[in-house]
Amino acid sequence: MNQEKGNVNKLTMLGMMTALVFVSNYLRITMPIAIGGRTSFTLANIMCCLSGLLLGPVGGVASGVGSALYDLTNPAYAPECWITLITKGIMGLAAGLAMADREEPKYGRCTIAAALGCVAYYILYFFKSFAYDGLLMGGLTAATAAAALPLKIPASIFNGAVAIILAPPLCIALRHALKRAHLRLP
Repeated sequence: MNQEKGNVNKLTMLGMMTALVFVSNYLRITMPIAIGGRTSFTLANIMCCLSGLLLGPVGGVASGVGSALYDLTNPAYAPECWITLITKGIMGLAAGLAMADREEPKYGRCTIAAALGCVAYYILYFFKSFAYDGLLMGGLTAATAAAALPLKIPASIFNGAVAIILAPPLCIALRHALKRAHLRLP
């Protein structure tokens, strides 16, 4: 019976983090950029990193699925939902892999894990912006597609910094609260 309770807790936490990632995607400001594209200031990356910090590698499922579901609610993003599933999923996965052992996390470790998640995501995001948005969908030359990338840097730095700053204290606080409530994380 204890194994069943553990599985229910894991599924519940995975569902809760998926929902939080989904909802946090609505907290965004989307702006067009000069060379036929868009960029966003968003708070969703906080929840994507937090998913990995709290749930370990399976947190990548919550960050990927929650973000992809958001994309499906917005016609501007829906065609790219499969890319979002992969890129945001890897963000949570990378943060989760850095938190994978059962050691009680410290703030510094959570910060490094969140930073690794952001770095993994932004490598994929900039590749997607260049190859998919620029070359494939935009029909741009490689030079023009590459020239558009610096326009995405300010929003990317902001989004990554906010996630790296806010996800670790949220993780520590939530872990303490769950421990006091006698709930185990997966």
